[in-house]
Amino acid sequence: MEQNQLKSALGMAIRAALAAGRDIMEIYTDPAQDFGIERKADNSPLTLADKAAHRRIAEMLQDTGVPILSEEGAHAAYEVRRNWVALWVVDPLDGTKEFVRRNGEFTVNIALVIDRHPHLGVIYVPVRQELYFADPLLGAWKLTGITQMGEDERLPDLLRRARRLPLPQPESRPYTIVASRSHLSLETEAFIAEAGKKHSAVETITSGSSLKICLVAEGAADVYPRYAPTMEWDTAAGHAIAACAGRQVYRADADEPLIYNKEDLHNPWFVVR
Repeated sequence: MEQNQLKSALGMAIRAALAAGRDIMEIYTDPAQDFGIERKADNSPLTLADKAAHRRIAEMLQDTGVPILSEEGAHAAYEVRRNWVALWVVDPLDGTKEFVRRNGEFTVNIALVIDRHPHLGVIYVPVRQELYFADPLLGAWKLTGITQMGEDERLPDLLRRARRLPLPQPESRPYTIVASRSHLSLETEAFIAEAGKKHSAVETITSGSSLKICLVAEGAADVYPRYAPTMEWDTAAGHAIAACAGRQVYRADADEPLIYNKEDLHNPWFVVR
């Protein structure tokens, strides 16, 4: 990706995430829609909304010339991917289980990864109309009440309406741990129990999709331990946002950040704090 493209990459990713969000909501709000649920090889659900969001994002990002690694797209062999300096890492609909349950806790995730590290990230929450976005020069931001960018609207226009992360928090709030709504493992329960020994007051909140990372990035939670399976597209956008908000995303078994475009696209267990 050339330097001038890099400067506009965040805006392109935001537009793509918002457009995908609108496609998802058309299906989500249709009372006659059964979502066309299929089962993938790992028995996780796949819906019409996943497919529609993938098509929209791929279409809008293809002109960048940067390859796309999407959960719902064809995955190039590692012999090809290992030569990619930059790539888009995309989860068109993160939290498909939450989508099917109609609880609103699903997101659109788009990240630009450069040299195996997330450079920028965009997470859109269609039901809440909340947009998280970040890059190293601008920092991390949250904007509420957005469904699209006007044709003449640019990134500076969004920044004037957004709030920089982390957001101010009450001094009196307890030490807060965010955990997965669908994947609360024994290791996570042990992590929570250990935190209870170190802090006078501990609160645990649950959430779906990449919202868990966003809660730490914005300061509503102190830590998110993930001792359960995830894939690179689940975390890349949130990783970028958290890092730009001054947070850390590191392996649970080592003081090292997560890296991307690996041969095995599974993440190791990790902690966000």
